[in-house]
Amino acid sequence: MDLFEGNALPGNFYRRPADLLAPLLLNKLLATADGRVGRIVEVEAYAGDDPASHAFRGRTARNAAMFGPAGHLYVYFTYGMHWCANAVCGQEGEGTAVLLRALEPLAGQERMRQARPRARSERDLCSGPAKLAQALGITGTLDGVDLASGAVRILGDGVPPPGDPVVTPRIGITKATELPWRWYVPGNPHVSRP
Repeated sequence: MDLFEGNALPGNFYRRPADLLAPLLLNKLLATADGRVGRIVEVEAYAGDDPASHAFRGRTARNAAMFGPAGHLYVYFTYGMHWCANAVCGQEGEGTAVLLRALEPLAGQERMRQARPRARSERDLCSGPAKLAQALGITGTLDGVDLASGAVRILGDGVPPPGDPVVTPRIGITKATELPWRWYVPGNPHVSRP
């Protein structure tokens, strides 16, 4: 699958609020330079004024990429053991991003399995934000990478977002849990479990 060159979404695609961008990222492709590719099947939105967001208390060394230009990657470390990847969006300085929660693996599955040897099935390779980052080799070294030209890219291959995605409150958080800011592709078996 040689989609890496020429199909990346441009930076201006991301210049919209997280809750508007998130459902538009469904069915796009997340790809790495070494050939690992997955279809984005689940996302969550986080805004700067959102108490569940890393940006809520302002810019820090940890979350600086989240305040940077739209169309870059924000990677953070959580629970002392997992990396998670986000697409930065909105206007520069806002601190808003979309968490990439789950992928359907399409290419490079052998590399994904090597990165996630405990995955019991292909469905388990990328069915959660930490699993996704581990399977694709996304770590803090990629924080701030340009998603249009860097080693990790979000690509369009002509598959539109679902016309009627499933919308739920976000999961795995304790604040602002009522916001319906999680979207996923209906019926896709690669979506994470609550």
